[in-house]
Amino acid sequence: MKILARALITIAVLVLLFFIFLYSGFYNIGATSPHNKLTLWVISKLKDNSIEHHSNSIIVPNLNDTAMAAAGFLRYREMCVGCHGAPGVKQNEIAAGLYPKPPRLYKSIVDLTPQELFWITKNGIKMTGMPAFGPTHTDKMIWNIVAFMKKLPKMSASEYHSIEVKNKLRYVE
Repeated sequence: MKILARALITIAVLVLLFFIFLYSGFYNIGATSPHNKLTLWVISKLKDNSIEHHSNSIIVPNLNDTAMAAAGFLRYREMCVGCHGAPGVKQNEIAAGLYPKPPRLYKSIVDLTPQELFWITKNGIKMTGMPAFGPTHTDKMIWNIVAFMKKLPKMSASEYHSIEVKNKLRYVE
């Protein structure tokens, strides 16, 4: 009985300390203050495992369709390049102020499956600045973006630029 009472008191004290911390305002929530290592680890594990869990049953269409990638370029150029950049294209100043920093997809995308890219693009990621495009874009539009994104790691700056020229779009810095 004493062990149960001590356990309950310990839990009550921990809950009280949590609420004191929560209401103190002590924790700096500003985007210019990085998380501590424990918080980063928890967020990273939660994000990675959630994306993997929620994306594992998604059926991938044929992403080798050049029409899909061409349509995806237009959407990527319109909505993604500012934060994520592209070969030869810098991230914009909005991306510089985000925490965590948006990944440069043309460098880091190789670690993500098409299902994971689709799920992230459709649903967004809380507290990262990554919006959910599902409410405003069809699955087909999102798959087009994924088809283009999967080509990014092998693309040079000149290849990206030639696609821009072909589509009569220019990146203005």
